[in-house]
Amino acid sequence: MKKNDWKYLVDALLFVGVCSLAVSGLLLAFVIPSGKGPEASKYFLGIHRHAWGDIHFYVALSLLAFLVLHVWLNWAWVCHWTKDYFGVHWKKMLWGMSGAWLVALLLGWILVKP
Repeated sequence: MKKNDWKYLVDALLFVGVCSLAVSGLLLAFVIPSGKGPEASKYFLGIHRHAWGDIHFYVALSLLAFLVLHVWLNWAWVCHWTKDYFGVHWKKMLWGMSGAWLVALLLGWILVKP
């Protein structure tokens, strides 16, 4: 397969993953009841609420993996446009943006953790 074929496949899988994540999240938030209540109401399409949560989690993990693959396949484009925007300091800026995202994720994890 050519590189463009891989890009198309990864982007199509990203689209399916985002749609699946949205649907499972909406089901968990608005359709399948949580908390106390009749056990029969916690099933949707024959799958229990906890299993839907597992599906949601694993779809999110696969989405992250495809996102990393997407950035890797488009890395030349990322570097090119970063050079155009930031000139000679493009490498420092790219590292700085990457580091800022990691710090934001770490802070989010620390602050949300019960």
